[in-house]
This record gives sequence, C-alpha cells and structure tokens, in this order.
Amino acid sequence: MKDRVLEGLGSLFRALRHRNYRLFFAGQSVSLIGTWMQQMAASWLVYRLTNSAFVLGVVGFASQLPTFLLSPFAGVVADRLHRHRILVITQVLSMAQACVLAALVMTGAVQVWHIIAASLLLGVIFAFDNPARHSFVVEMISSREDLGNAIALNSLVFNFARLIGPSLAGILIALTGEGVCFLLNAVSFLPVIVALSLMDIPRPDRASGAVRILRDLQEGVRYAFGVRSIRAILMLVAVVSFAGMPYLVLMPVFARDVLGGGSGTLGFLVGSSGVGALAGAVTLASRQRVSGVGRMIVPATYAFGAGLILFSFSRVLWASLLLMGCVGFGMIVLMVASNTLLQAMVDDEKRGRVMSLFTMSFLGVVPFGSLWIGSAASVVGSPLALAVSGFVCVLGGILLRNEVMRPDTLVH
Repeated sequence: MKDRVLEGLGSLFRALRHRNYRLFFAGQSVSLIGTWMQQMAASWLVYRLTNSAFVLGVVGFASQLPTFLLSPFAGVVADRLHRHRILVITQVLSMAQACVLAALVMTGAVQVWHIIAASLLLGVIFAFDNPARHSFVVEMISSREDLGNAIALNSLVFNFARLIGPSLAGILIALTGEGVCFLLNAVSFLPVIVALSLMDIPRPDRASGAVRILRDLQEGVRYAFGVRSIRAILMLVAVVSFAGMPYLVLMPVFARDVLGGGSGTLGFLVGSSGVGALAGAVTLASRQRVSGVGRMIVPATYAFGAGLILFSFSRVLWASLLLMGCVGFGMIVLMVASNTLLQAMVDDEKRGRVMSLFTMSFLGVVPFGSLWIGSAASVVGSPLALAVSGFVCVLGGILLRNEVMRPDTLVH
C-alpha cells in the first residue's frame, strides 16, 4: 500500500523532475498566494469604500479589459521574442504595482480611482504575461509526455494559493487592514523573479526574426478558427468566462449582505471555491495521458453552471461553501482540460498566438461579464443575476457539446 501511494504521488508530481519547471513551480507557490491576497483585499476595499456592486464590476472590467484588447498582439510577441525575458519583466512590473498600492492604502491616501487605475495597469501587464506563461511551459520541460501534468500542476498551485491567499487575507484585513495584503503581495514576487533568474533557458531562434504583427496575428487567428474543435473550445470558454467567471465580483455582496458575514466569510467563500478547484487540478494532474480529457469539458461546464444557480439561492453558509467547491471544481476542470487539449494540438511556432486567443476567451471577455453582472446585480439583485449567469453557462455547454467533443479524435 505504501509503495502504491508513493508511486501515485510520483506520478502526480512527475513534471517536477525537470529542473526549470521545478524552479518555476517553487516560485509560483509563493507568488500566487500574494496575488490572491491582493485580489481579495482590493475587492473588499472597494466594497467598503463604495457599498456598490456596480463599482465592483467596474474594477473587474478595468483589470481584465487589457487582456481582451492586447492578448492577440501579446501572443505574437510571445511567439517572436524570448518568453523567459517577458516573464521576468512582467513580474518586476507587477511587484512595482503592488508596492504603489500598499503605500497608498497604508498612508490612508487611497481612493477608488487609484484602485481602478492600478487594476488597469495590472491588466496590461497580465495581458503580456499570460500568453508567454502558457507557452513557456513547453520550454521548461524536456519531455512532451509531461506537458499535461505540468499544465495541471500549474493549476494545482494556482488553486492551492486560491485556498490559502483569501483566507489569510480575510484574517489580515480584520487585524491590520487591507494595506498589509498589498505589501505581502509585493514581497511575494521576489521568489518567482529569483527562480526565473536561476533557469537555464536557451535563447530561441525565433528571437532573431522580424516581427510582422498584423500578418502573424492574422495567420494565428486563421489557424485557430480553421480547426473546428479548436474553434468550439474557444467559443465555449468564452461563453463560460463571460457569463460565469465574474461570479467573484459579487462575492463581497454575498458574504456581507446575503449571508450576513464579514471579510472572514468572504475569505471562506473564495477559499471553498479554491478547495474545489484544487481537487479538480489534482484529478487532472493524476491522469497519465492527454487522450480522453475532452470528455471532461462539457460535464465540467454543467457542474460549474449548476453550482452557480444553486449558490444563488442558498442562504446558509455551509451549503454556500459546498456549492462554491462545486463551482471551483467545474471551473478548473473546464479551463485546464481546454488548455491541455489546445497545447497538445497546436504547432509550436503558433503556440503563443493560439494561447493568446485562449487567454482572450478565458480572461479577455471577463471584463464585459464583470460590467454586465455588476450592472444586473444593481438592478435585479445579486442572487438573480448570478442565477442567470449559471443558466447561460449550462446552455452554452448544451449548444456546443458535439463540437467540443471532437478533440478526442485528434489527440492520441
């Protein structure tokens, strides 16, 4: 039994045998906790200052809009320049942004427009970071058979941080205020910057090529949307991201006004979603092969949408926490399975551009969803707005089911 458990753990973490990925994994394990702390602290700060679900939606819109506008061009950059260098630059800029916010909050000078402006800046940084990060995974591992495991482990550490970060932020906000969360996030970028500096990454041949952005962008879009299965995955991810992903915008409202709690309740809700997402990431990381993962995408969409609908009707904390776990599980299985299939299907020279389209579908449409759900919640109430969002997710899964299943015939 002990040998079997050890063998299972070795399989679960097999991508860590690659030194560069091991360094990246270690740095991200610290940095992402700080990122989630800042995200929760920013949401709570905005709601404390304004008592407005609409302003929460505006902040979400500002943080994600650059992803929609810039991701396609960032994908071209990721395919033509040194992805490792791009990541170093984005981490340093993210740390600087967190330092500025920490100073504003801790001196009492912060205003809502500061948070909106900082969210917009972070969105620009992230628009270039995300395509480079996704496509850089291939460069950190020497064996393609470990690609799916590495992608799943990225989500595992992301959602482990999602479990720890908001809960820790809730405690710190109650004890010291939001400023400490921003400060700790700034410090948390140091480990990942050090990890990136210790990597041995050869300079890619593509760096010497001329950059023709519009031509390369057109080529990437034509490639992605010319394959029916890739197009269907991108469409489903976009529908779910628009309708369902902005649920986090309304979590302060549910924590305080629906469930009658405080910052600690908000931390528990977001943390419960992280527990479910962590379970989904472990499930995918444990898979030995990429083939068959496409069968998980549509059921995960149903679980995500149904979880949101049921959560919108819950007025009991323990039931809400369980439903947030279901939401987190469905979300991460959908997104990681889609990411894994796309990475396995695309040509390497177009990887950055396809992953930028994935980023655009996954995160780029979220600002419009955030703006919509914040506006809808201010008119019809947060519960009804969230229930409609969940229904749209389920409907998207039903309409695109047959097309999304096609990748199983393409990935072996």
